[in-house]
Amino acid sequence: MKGVTVVNHPLVQHKLTIMRDRETSTAGFRRLLREISLLLGYEVTRDLDLTTKTIETPMETMEAPTLEGKKLVFASVLRAGNGLLEGLLDLVPAARVAHVGLYRDHDTLQAVEYFFKAPGDLGDRLVIVVDPMLATANSAIAAVDKLKQRGATNLRYLCLLAAPEGIAKFTAAHPDVPVFTAAIDRQLNEKGYIVPGLGDAGDRMYGTK
Repeated sequence: MKGVTVVNHPLVQHKLTIMRDRETSTAGFRRLLREISLLLGYEVTRDLDLTTKTIETPMETMEAPTLEGKKLVFASVLRAGNGLLEGLLDLVPAARVAHVGLYRDHDTLQAVEYFFKAPGDLGDRLVIVVDPMLATANSAIAAVDKLKQRGATNLRYLCLLAAPEGIAKFTAAHPDVPVFTAAIDRQLNEKGYIVPGLGDAGDRMYGTK
């Protein structure tokens, strides 16, 4: 699909399979989500701009590569996005963090905002929106809408699983925001959940129903 990158690294796919298994414990699911986010993070940050700086190695002076520009922003769509956020912060501990609080109305499937907090200079930074599931895309679209309203112009969307319906809706609403995911599943069911999927990522991560 145009604008979508599927991260098909063997370790990503192996860990995802274990996460899908209904017998995987809450602790195991949480640990695997953190591990897989590290691997996904390598892909979503693959083309970050580099510059050089002069350093002294134990042997000599050299011009060494370093990231150029301001730090990244990871924008976590609460609450499940925090599972991906933790692994990404292991990878880029200096990144700034935004939180977008949204929940899905189970009757309308629309996103309802209840919290938003972000750095003030989003327009100067790459903003990577993180949420495990791109299902109906209502929450994803609402989150990106809000971030753009606050000045973000360079965004990427990172998720664990995506449904074809969600991808189509999201890319129609935000064609300038590339999507990175570990897998594109078959479809949504009548309740708006991804199938075969892995259930509700937030519930499985936190042990709630």
